[in-house]
Amino acid sequence: MANNGDATIVAIANQKGGVGKSTTAINLGAGLALQGERVLLVDLDPQGNTSSGLGIDRASIELSTYEVLIDDVALEDVIEPTSVGGLYVVPATIELAGAEIELVSLFSREMRLANALKSVLDNFDFVLIDCPPSLGLLTINGLSAANEVTIPIQCEYYALEGVSQLIRNVQLVQQSLNPELEVEGIILTMFDGRTTLSADVVEQVREHFGETTYKTVIPRTVRLSEAPSYGEPIEAFDPMSRGAIAYRELAREFRRRHGRT
Repeated sequence: MANNGDATIVAIANQKGGVGKSTTAINLGAGLALQGERVLLVDLDPQGNTSSGLGIDRASIELSTYEVLIDDVALEDVIEPTSVGGLYVVPATIELAGAEIELVSLFSREMRLANALKSVLDNFDFVLIDCPPSLGLLTINGLSAANEVTIPIQCEYYALEGVSQLIRNVQLVQQSLNPELEVEGIILTMFDGRTTLSADVVEQVREHFGETTYKTVIPRTVRLSEAPSYGEPIEAFDPMSRGAIAYRELAREFRRRHGRT
C-alpha cells in the first residue's frame, strides 16, 4: 500500500515474543522525535506494552486501535500525545485480542489499518507499527499498511527461529496485498557482551542478512527493562545509560537510511 502522504510506514514485527519489539518501537520512536521527526506509534499488540511504556493509562483509554479496526472510528480521534514532543501514539487495549476473530468477517479485513492511516499520513514523517507476536490478521494489517518491515532479533539461542517464516509471510503479503513492502532492516537486541553466544548470534545474523542488519546493536540492560514501568522512553528515564545511547545511535542510523540528515 503506497502511502499518499509524506510518512514512511514501518511495521516492527517478529512473531517470536520477548525480542524487544515494543522496547524498540518506543525508543526508536522517541529517538526519532527527539531528532526532529514527527512520529506516530500504532500499538497493534493486545498486550499494549507500547502504550503503557509511554505512560498511557490503558484503564482510562476510551478509543483505541480496536475501534479503528472494527468500528471504523477515525484514526485522528484516537491519537494521543506522549511526554516526548513530536511523538504520538494510537493506544491498544486488551479488547484488541478479540479483533483477531472479529476481523475475519469484515470487508477488506487485511487492509483496515492501511485505509485508516491514509487520513493522517500528511501529519507525520514516520509511522511505526508495533505488531503482536503472531502471524494473524493483526500482523497482516500491519504488513499491509507498511512500506517496510523492521525485524528485531534478540542475541540468544534460536534467534533466527521463526524469522524465515516471517520473511515468507512478508513475501505472501507482497504478492497478494502490498507489492511495495520490503524488509528494511534487522535490529539486534538484548546483546550481552559478557557471552560468546551474543557475539556468535551477531555474526550469524550479519552473515545471513548482510547490509540489511543495522550496525547499532542494542545491549541488554537493567535500565532499559525498568523504563517502561515508569511510563518513559529510556531517553527520558536515563539519557546517559548504555541503552539510551544505543537507541539514539539507532535513530541516527535509521534516519540516514531514510535519507534524513
